[in-house]
Amino acid sequence: MKVKIADFLSYYRNVKHASKHTIRNYEMDLFLFMNFLNQQKGSLVDVDKKLVRRYLAMLNQTSSKKTALRRLSSLRSFFKYLVRENHIPENPLEMIQSPKQEKRIPSILTVEQVDLFLNSPDDTSYLGLRDRCILELFYSSGLRLSELTSLDRLDIDFSRCMVKVKGKGKKERLLPITKVAASWIKKYLIHKEREELTKEHYEEKDANAIFLNKWGERISERSVDRMFKKYFRMCGFASIVTPHTLRHCIATHWLENGMDLKTIQTLLGHESLSTTTIYTKVSHKVKKEVYDKAHPRAKKSLGKQ
Repeated sequence: MKVKIADFLSYYRNVKHASKHTIRNYEMDLFLFMNFLNQQKGSLVDVDKKLVRRYLAMLNQTSSKKTALRRLSSLRSFFKYLVRENHIPENPLEMIQSPKQEKRIPSILTVEQVDLFLNSPDDTSYLGLRDRCILELFYSSGLRLSELTSLDRLDIDFSRCMVKVKGKGKKERLLPITKVAASWIKKYLIHKEREELTKEHYEEKDANAIFLNKWGERISERSVDRMFKKYFRMCGFASIVTPHTLRHCIATHWLENGMDLKTIQTLLGHESLSTTTIYTKVSHKVKKEVYDKAHPRAKKSLGKQ
């Protein structure tokens, strides 16, 4: 089974162009299932609906509902691949229904809270300046974390204030960035400490990266996550702020300021418009405006009843 898992991961890495994060989750989930299968003293040909249900029961006892659903999804993709490659005759998960996942409405910061968060780094220091650029760019264009860390210097067109982003499945899209974000990035790129770090790593591919860590290498997703935790604690917000929080924030603020859902879908790189419509549920302002516009008695005053 190890060989088939390796082939599956190679397929998703090289053909499907899945992200490192996705590949890591697939690997972890499939090896967990392999260990379960070994404990059951079975092989891939022994996997049937009964065994999958036993595995689901184990997941429900040992994992959160969200994690269990992800692991089941990984298993579906794996067995679908095995059927396509003629390693097994049929997919034992076709008749297995996934438990329904509760849809949580994301927490959104107000514009004032976003301003506080963006201003939290000490931009008089080199690393503080870098952090300010990262926060500004996230809020400017609603980037995913993986999209930001993979940016190269040539991806930004400062004359047009546009950035070329490599999204899910290596799909590229052009996004506008604010003049404010562009000016912060320009300031960061010519900083003396950054230029010195780049000279030390001029032979490395990471020298092309926009955002570097303190050793002059391309900044990692984990480093950005740690950075967010640092500034989240500094601001004292009640809910956790992550890179994806800023993505939710700007999408909601776009909607509240009149941008249509189709444009927001394009900017965020959502494949389906249904994914984007979550922001109509998030925004209290939009809900109230729609309610006031639609309800026949919403604009009547108490004295005119």
